[in-house]
Amino acid sequence: MTLEKFGDVCLDSLLDSIKLLPFLFFAFLFMEALEHHAGSKINKALASSGKAGPVIGALLGCVPQCGFSVFSANLYSGGVIGVGTLIAVFLSTSDEAIIIMLSNPDKKSEILKLIAVKVVVAVIFGYIITLLEKIKPAPKKQVEDLCKDCGCDEEDGILKPALHHTVKIFTFLIVIIFVINLFVELLGEERLSAILLSNSIFQPMLAALIGLIPSCASSIILTQLYLEGAITFASVIAGLCTGAGAGLIVLFRENRNLKENLFITFVLYVTAVISGMIIQLLQI
Repeated sequence: MTLEKFGDVCLDSLLDSIKLLPFLFFAFLFMEALEHHAGSKINKALASSGKAGPVIGALLGCVPQCGFSVFSANLYSGGVIGVGTLIAVFLSTSDEAIIIMLSNPDKKSEILKLIAVKVVVAVIFGYIITLLEKIKPAPKKQVEDLCKDCGCDEEDGILKPALHHTVKIFTFLIVIIFVINLFVELLGEERLSAILLSNSIFQPMLAALIGLIPSCASSIILTQLYLEGAITFASVIAGLCTGAGAGLIVLFRENRNLKENLFITFVLYVTAVISGMIIQLLQI
């Protein structure tokens, strides 16, 4: 690659990212306002969901960012909700994906489809796991502070957190868009597609592995790959179903049963892959 082409990749990546900046800020500002004014009520609804847990968990989980996956991990560790509800929240969580898609006006029509599919997947598998959970219940001890990892600080208002999230995600976006553009320039679209198992039923398996990275980076990578056409809709669903953000980190830290945590992670991965493969076969 020549120095001139490298400079073009850098400039294109920067310009593509800057175009998304105002959309990111206003999206995060709206999310912070929602969490600031209604967050505690929504959290209480999840904690008292009972038999409707998988449905409520799936609906709450589809709200952008990973706050509800973190809260549900705390609730599960404290014995307040069951594993079926926890899995439903994790499966429907898309972390930053929705906000990034909102920042791309030409892809807004895809958002409702993505949310609807993930909610359906979360509800179905949430209830299946809830039914299986009844065979061997796992009692837990209550924890004192269930909301200590939510990151909510009312004293900061909504502007400061919105700016913080915007800068953080904007930085991730610049890096990820640059890396994708660089790989396309170096390898070519066909070779990159081959590496990502394009047109293969196994691509959701790879995407689901990427989604397990416990960071918002995984949802950004998957969303950008989808927006660039490098992975299919089925694969982005599989990847975002495992992409529970910081939820898995909190689960492993708060729930002391390592085997149980590993089993939940395994179930999350398997359900995401199965969902992705079914969607791939049905060509939804």
